[in-house]
Amino acid sequence: MSAGEQQIPPWLQEQVGRLQQLQQNLQSIIMQKQHLESEHLETERALELLQKATDDDVVYKTAGSILVKSTKNALVLELQEKKELANTRITVLTKQEARVKENLKEAETKIREMLKGPSQSGQIKTDTPK
Repeated sequence: MSAGEQQIPPWLQEQVGRLQQLQQNLQSIIMQKQHLESEHLETERALELLQKATDDDVVYKTAGSILVKSTKNALVLELQEKKELANTRITVLTKQEARVKENLKEAETKIREMLKGPSQSGQIKTDTPK
């Protein structure tokens, strides 16, 4: 096989680049989702502990690297809001994840079809498929 035959055609390079971009996007979404799920679980645990506390118990919340005195009710509201926000963001990321997975599947199928096309007809494909 000569060096010319080993080169990847530009149309295929473009599709492989798109596939790699989609894979990176998917990995980023999955990492964000995992982080949010962890944060959500941590918030749920904090809420459970807080629910066990009496209204007279002294409670604190973190503010950067320090603890600040607060009230149980204020912390419960704050944690519930945080939990809802995490839920919403997880829902959005789940939808994005599904969309990117579908795009990945389509890109893989397109690459397979492009690779099959020229070999079946015996001709080199010169135009970029839409």
